[in-house]
Amino acid sequence: MTVVTKAGLIEQARKHAGAIDSLMGWYGVASRAVWRGLHQVRQDFPSSDQIGNVLVFNVKGKKYRLIVRVDYPNQELYIKALLTHGEYDKRGWMKWA
Repeated sequence: MTVVTKAGLIEQARKHAGAIDSLMGWYGVASRAVWRGLHQVRQDFPSSDQIGNVLVFNVKGKKYRLIVRVDYPNQELYIKALLTHGEYDKRGWMKWA
């Protein structure tokens, strides 16, 4: 999968101290993956969920949620947000789903 963009991922990490190592680990796995559906995503990230065209990943021991728009046919992932659980629960991220 092409992660669009790594800089966007790092920018999101800067908002939440301590998340960078976990996000770089996620990036390493995601950028090498070939996913055609959620069943394949869950082979690498078992707790991931898909809501519409958005994948939701738990990051840093479920401290954060990484919101990523997915385009399976073109093998692209678009970084949208890194949220705390409180931010996630407000559901503003649903605009990308």
